[in-house]
Amino acid sequence: MAEKKPPPPFIVKRVKKSGHAGHSAVWKIAYADFVTAMMAFFLLMWLLSSTAKEELQGIQAYFAAPLKTALTGGEKTSNGSSVIPGGGDDLTRAHGQNRNLGLQEAKRRRMELEAARARQDRERIESLQARIAALITETPRLSEYRSQIRIDMTPDGLLIQITDEQNRPMFDSGSALVKPYMRDILHAIGAALGGVENRISLAGHTDAVPYGNSERGYSNWELSADRANASRRELVSAGMPDAKLGRVVGLAASDLLVPENPRAPANRRITITVLTQEAEERLMGKGLPAIPAAALLDEKQEHPAPDR
Repeated sequence: MAEKKPPPPFIVKRVKKSGHAGHSAVWKIAYADFVTAMMAFFLLMWLLSSTAKEELQGIQAYFAAPLKTALTGGEKTSNGSSVIPGGGDDLTRAHGQNRNLGLQEAKRRRMELEAARARQDRERIESLQARIAALITETPRLSEYRSQIRIDMTPDGLLIQITDEQNRPMFDSGSALVKPYMRDILHAIGAALGGVENRISLAGHTDAVPYGNSERGYSNWELSADRANASRRELVSAGMPDAKLGRVVGLAASDLLVPENPRAPANRRITITVLTQEAEERLMGKGLPAIPAAALLDEKQEHPAPDR
């Protein structure tokens, strides 16, 4: 018998399928990065072309400056005497630094002007203090009441206080009718304040004794305000321009001179404060109209200083 030949082998071919090379997304990412970079580059070029030369020099020097100088300040490396180059260009001629120097110079000048104004203000008020003190000492009718007149320098200006005494009140009890001696004091002070440039704050004070007719709604608040206004009229009649007054207030017993004894006669007083310009702006704002010079002259001519 003839030998049987083995059957031919079966060959199985497996084809690995893959996407088409042209459909890969890698190139899209690379292209997007390229477009973004080009857009940023052209934007940078546009900004550089529209920037002034001085500003470009300032930017260049900023990035070239040493880190210590940039953070802590001090002299630029280019201004130093070292033979080793470093730092950036001198910015003292650059536009940006010139602007900063201009702001610093303006601030310095403003501070100098404010200091000079405060110094002149204080000298003027100190001169007024000496003049009023001399007036009280040299005028016999005022020297008699020296114990009831207090003159002090305060942060707000010159404070003049006219106080009550037990046997010599400034006003009739419970009223705003000025006593004759009080009128003499106010006239002398009003004449002395006629030539002062500063504004004046006027306040009336009472002690802590309740007003007798408080059930009718009239209290120490109204009484102190009425007394302040009565004092204002006497000051103006003596030659102090009414335009100088910044405020006239009644404080009742809210600001006692002798807090340990609320019923003490000294708590009943009239306070006249010649304000510094700083205190005037702080207490009443900067919107007050200026005192007209013509009004000051008219007041001086209409109300001459009284004879001593």
